[in-house]
Amino acid sequence: MTSLSRRAFVTAATATLLAGCGGGNGTTSSANAPQRQGSSTPSGQSSAPSSAKTAHALARSVPVTLRVPAIGVDTPVMQLGLASDGTVQVPPITAHDRAGWYRHSPTPGQTGPSVILGHVTVGAYGDGVFRHLAKLRKGDRIEAGLENGTTATFTVTTVRTVAKADFPSDEVYGNVARPELRLITCGGTRTGTGYLDNVIVFATLTG
Repeated sequence: MTSLSRRAFVTAATATLLAGCGGGNGTTSSANAPQRQGSSTPSGQSSAPSSAKTAHALARSVPVTLRVPAIGVDTPVMQLGLASDGTVQVPPITAHDRAGWYRHSPTPGQTGPSVILGHVTVGAYGDGVFRHLAKLRKGDRIEAGLENGTTATFTVTTVRTVAKADFPSDEVYGNVARPELRLITCGGTRTGTGYLDNVIVFATLTG
């Protein structure tokens, strides 16, 4: 990661995360979130070691597709940067919803946490690409198709639903010694403009 990208990545880690939360009126709502008491995964649990063996890190290559067979996701991947207020951009609210890779994070398969965001709903267009993200379970497979023609295959280690008010920036963006993936969307109770929680999937490169 370049020094510029690293600075932007750290900036995002301390900023409010806008995590793909298209509401019924077509707007997005901010999503920052650590674990809220009473949610589905105990506080402090994050990218726990998987029973599957971690694969060796891959060379840098931008993701162009994302497949999550267990929940029927098969989507192109666009690139996202930082908005003018320092928050992470989100994919546009469109009928043909796509996931978005945060380009200041490692590419999928590089050492570190690669971050991909998607909408849970897209306003009047209905369900978003990550509508069923919370249904993923430990051991499910995620495949990121890369620009160089290879596929980075990840195995889900943890799925967390967390309050936006306590987004676990260190756990999502913090340094890790192996290639990992974060998929993020909104979840929990829906309000007039969005959702109260975030759903975060932690996964480790296994193939």
